[in-house]
Amino acid sequence: MKQSVTYQANHQKLLQLMQQAQISNFSQLAKISEVSQWELNRLLVGLLPKMSIENILRLSKVLKVPIEQLLSEFCRDQSLLESLVLSQLETQDLNLSELEKVRQEYQQLQQQFNEQKETLEKDFQKSSLKVLESWLLQWPTAAMIAQKNPQLSAMKLLPLVKPIIDLLKQWNVETIAVAGEKVPYDPLCHQFLEESGYVEPGETVIIRYIGYRHGKNLLYKAKVSPVKKVPAS
Repeated sequence: MKQSVTYQANHQKLLQLMQQAQISNFSQLAKISEVSQWELNRLLVGLLPKMSIENILRLSKVLKVPIEQLLSEFCRDQSLLESLVLSQLETQDLNLSELEKVRQEYQQLQQQFNEQKETLEKDFQKSSLKVLESWLLQWPTAAMIAQKNPQLSAMKLLPLVKPIIDLLKQWNVETIAVAGEKVPYDPLCHQFLEESGYVEPGETVIIRYIGYRHGKNLLYKAKVSPVKKVPAS
């Protein structure tokens, strides 16, 4: 008889909370809250302490009432109520602590990544400058002399470009064809100069500006133009 009275009282309380939350029946409550009807029945018969804190939290959220109110409505044992509230607070504190720990670890990893990135960039710049050392030291003077002396042979300046060529080789950058070379037209690695005409793949073209590949990736297509056909006599 006592259990029946408890059930009826709890049933009425839960219906009122469901009405306030615009939930029409227990099946809908179970579906929305993801709390089984078996667990809801525990609530109705006064066995709320046997329910998991996760399910109590779900009902609190769906019914839109503070968990303290839900506990006080369906649990008459004050000491047990305090124990459940304390358990909930400890769970929240644990979750917050874990969240803060993850956040701090992420910040540390992000800082380490930024430091490693900066170190790698400096090492890359240092090694590149080492290869370009002779060009950096000699090219400005050579350029100044060339401007003052237009008769200076360009052949004398070519050795100064060697460090750049060496650096490109270190980076696995390869050229596509040679300027002035006549090759079969390949649309995958050749591009016509503007208004220079068009030929079918395989026909002969002349390389005007070389292209580049970086490993297997195409950086720049070689610029080409058709080879003028000599009219048949």
